[in-house]
Amino acid sequence: MEESNKYITVSQLNRYIKYKIDNDENLDNIFLKGEISNFKAHTRGHFYFTLKDEHSRVNAIMFQSNAKNIKFNVVDGMKVLVTGKLSVYEASGAYQIYVEDMLEDGVGNLYIAFEQLKEKLEKEGLFKEEHKKKIPKIPKRIGIITASTGAAIKDILSTIKRRWPLVETILFPSLVQGEFAKDNIVENIKKAENYDLDVLIVGRGGGSIEDLWPFNEEMVARAIYNCTIPVISAVGHEIDFTIADFVSDMRAPTPTGAAEMAVPNIVDVKSYINQVNLRLNNSINTIISKNRERLNNIVTSSIFKNPKRMYEIKEQMFDILYEKLLRQFNITLDNKRHLLDVIKSSIVFKTPLVIINNKSNNYLNLLNKLEVLNPITTIKRGYSITKMNNKVITNINDIKKGDKIANELKNGYLECEVLEVYEND
Repeated sequence: MEESNKYITVSQLNRYIKYKIDNDENLDNIFLKGEISNFKAHTRGHFYFTLKDEHSRVNAIMFQSNAKNIKFNVVDGMKVLVTGKLSVYEASGAYQIYVEDMLEDGVGNLYIAFEQLKEKLEKEGLFKEEHKKKIPKIPKRIGIITASTGAAIKDILSTIKRRWPLVETILFPSLVQGEFAKDNIVENIKKAENYDLDVLIVGRGGGSIEDLWPFNEEMVARAIYNCTIPVISAVGHEIDFTIADFVSDMRAPTPTGAAEMAVPNIVDVKSYINQVNLRLNNSINTIISKNRERLNNIVTSSIFKNPKRMYEIKEQMFDILYEKLLRQFNITLDNKRHLLDVIKSSIVFKTPLVIINNKSNNYLNLLNKLEVLNPITTIKRGYSITKMNNKVITNINDIKKGDKIANELKNGYLECEVLEVYEND
């Protein structure tokens, strides 16, 4: 019984270790740096993650009361500086750091700069699809801006040579890493525009975010956007994205991928040519076959064997039309002859003086009627015509005292003034 008293429970052990750690001043307020992995944001606002370096890792937790003060997006791979205290979670016996504050380390600052520049250029429209130039299917000359040594240029050249050896390649050796790389890349982009290129590949092999940073510089992005040559970006590996990728006319996941996008595959082209050649031959054979069949139909036709039949048919049609025309001519001639006979037998043609006398009598009768109705004749008999303002007065109500009127007589006019107006009872 006494022997068993030497043993303690797991809970007692974990509690003791927790006590020792919690009371160690060196672990009460520690400053730790590392890379975030396995990050999880709990629905209650707590952050759970692992903080690691090249050789070790430690679990971390940041409660909502502290996590709400973080102003940046926490993601896996981000390097951070954390402040907190170390303690033990008794249930699992694992020690972990309880983070009270978190700052972004160097790469984190680069990440913020990346996002800020990306947002700025996107608002300006540099990433819009409508501004992107088409990559020609079969280029004659390709420019390559990358380091003159290294895997990237070797992969690009070997891929182009294997896929499309007919194309000419021009290398513009450039710094792709370090402080002066961005200026060198821009200089080579401008230089490449003088070489009559069909496509320009800009890129480098993989590396850390610091290594790839020249391709996140604003001056490089604007140089690519303003370049008159279609640009394929080929920076890093498939998971790496840079500002150059967004602003280029086409983004390749790797340098090898850029070479594959820039040129066709000669095997595919040969296969396509063979297919086109086969389709062309089939089309030609089909046309020849149809025309041969058409020729055979013509050769074997009765008209071709006896062409005189065609002439005979036309001759028969001519006879029919001639007969029809002759009949119509005779009908028309008979109608005109009949009309002439009617005219010749008419009373007008036989006794024209009778018609003339009748017309003359009608004329005299009309003339007599006009003479009776002529107002001048009426005036000659002693009557007059009263006018005012060149209008004939027919009603006593049309004039009033003081009006100027004119009376037209047989041989002149009288200008009068109305003294009184009397209306008949």
